[in-house]
Amino acid sequence: MTVSAGVLRRLADGLTVGRAVLGLPLILALAGGQATLAWLLLLLGGLSDAADGWLARRAGGGSVWGARLDPLTDKILISAPLLWLASQPTSGPHLPLWAVWLLLARELLISGWRAAQGSGGPASLSGKAKTILQFASLLLLLWPQGWTLGTAAWTSGDPALPAVLQGIGWWLFWPSLLLALSSAWGYLRRG
Repeated sequence: MTVSAGVLRRLADGLTVGRAVLGLPLILALAGGQATLAWLLLLLGGLSDAADGWLARRAGGGSVWGARLDPLTDKILISAPLLWLASQPTSGPHLPLWAVWLLLARELLISGWRAAQGSGGPASLSGKAKTILQFASLLLLLWPQGWTLGTAAWTSGDPALPAVLQGIGWWLFWPSLLLALSSAWGYLRRG
């Protein structure tokens, strides 16, 4: 049975809307100390981003509405943990407020540029790489304290593992910020 392009586009748009809705429960889970739930919501959001893109490509292209909404929902979902991480004391995972402000300012600037484009302004390769790197960085930064990577001898409940993974996430944030700024320059140069 073949699924029509219209059905695939509606599914992609539905995933996009669902991702926008995840931002509020994500920030509430973070604020409420529900690290596992927050991590799972962020993972779900990242997977839905990949799935809606795949569905849109299978449909021969997404809707103009979806093309405009997709980058905004990414920003909503990513902004929640970024703001939370910037508000944390320096003892845990923490991002400097100036770096988060710079990233969010870039996102607002590019959102305005995209709104002026007739097609929603398709994402550049560096913009897509930035989004993937941001999701990876945030998933590592938000790694719950009690989690290990299985029962292998080298992980066996090592309490240092979350700190190591959060440290890797912190270091991945900086290339994602550089990609964000360089892709913004590329968008604005094209426009």
